[in-house]
Amino acid sequence: MPKLDTELKTTINDRLAAVPPAQIRAFDEEISAIPGLVKLTLGEPDFAVPAHVKEAAINSIQNDDSHYSASKGKIELRQAISKYLEQSRHVHYDPATEIVVTIGATEAVTATTFAMLNSGDKVIIPTPAFSLYFPSVSLTGAEPVKVNTADDGFLLSADRLEEVLTKEGSAVKAVLLNYPNNPTGRSYTEDELRALARVIKKHHIYAIVDEIYSSLMYDHPFYSLATLLPEQTILISGLSKSHAMTGYRLGYVAAPAEFIAAMSKMHSFMVTAPNDTAQAAAIEALENGEDDPQEFKQVYRQRRDKLATAMREMGFEIALPDGAFYIFAKIPAEFGDDDMAFARKLAHEAKVGVIPGNAFGPGGEGHIRLSYAAADTVIDIAIERLQNFMDNLA
Repeated sequence: MPKLDTELKTTINDRLAAVPPAQIRAFDEEISAIPGLVKLTLGEPDFAVPAHVKEAAINSIQNDDSHYSASKGKIELRQAISKYLEQSRHVHYDPATEIVVTIGATEAVTATTFAMLNSGDKVIIPTPAFSLYFPSVSLTGAEPVKVNTADDGFLLSADRLEEVLTKEGSAVKAVLLNYPNNPTGRSYTEDELRALARVIKKHHIYAIVDEIYSSLMYDHPFYSLATLLPEQTILISGLSKSHAMTGYRLGYVAAPAEFIAAMSKMHSFMVTAPNDTAQAAAIEALENGEDDPQEFKQVYRQRRDKLATAMREMGFEIALPDGAFYIFAKIPAEFGDDDMAFARKLAHEAKVGVIPGNAFGPGGEGHIRLSYAAADTVIDIAIERLQNFMDNLA
């Protein structure tokens, strides 16, 4: 087993060294070895990829669809994405110049930040937020400005955005919004987005919007900031959540051509081109799989209601999710804000795996995230064990 030369141990990138490992994955790995653990940790749909989508992938392989595609992705897929966005967001994106197919929404976020930001820039990120966003900004030399929204229903208001922009000054390059949100499931109404759009337009900043959960809205229609402000919006989404295609790693970015020219350059340096077979499956999902997310959504809604009702009866304080597939719950008062201690105790004593809220930034402390993208039998077992755990705490 080779050991790194001692003279080389200080040559790791300083910015990378300062970034902690991905906390969600790290905690999941920490507790996964516990015997008998039921896991509500990862945002991993338990559904199978729709049969017609799998068939398209199989056909791709059998037809030797195994060569480099265009760096931005197959033009047929970009056309399908353009059609989907025009129907759902009422914005036309030119498939040739305004769309890039990425390796999941994760690469889309990173390629976007590296194409956009310089050292000294700032990006406003309402928290709690998906923990990927913070290193994606800081590794560029820019600063993530974390805005705690816990006292505002886990949503960034237009007034709060105006206040932060005034305080932070001209160094702010963008605001990064994820709706429906991971970890809270909260989303914005059309009126709330209109108010945010007025502030963003006034200050001439980018809006980076991660809409990966847009097909999973329960209580009010999904609305996109791109519809209101396409000239300043960088729209990120993908097929992982809508069609249970997490392992296919297929995402995309849609934005004005001038930005896509820079972002696609960064994308080509990172990955060369997306996978042919995954793209064939994505074309099928977008062209013939409109009803697939609707079927998933009905099941998720039932799981949300079951888990939320049970946890409230146990005494947990939660904000009912508008979308996605997460419950974000305040931990019992005797644990204070130590969500890590509570989550570890829950895993070892009740054998229920959840994610500590501190992984999601300010406002996440003192909370846990539970994913109901798990089989109904798993959720039922988790509820029973959680109930017994809470009874024993009393």
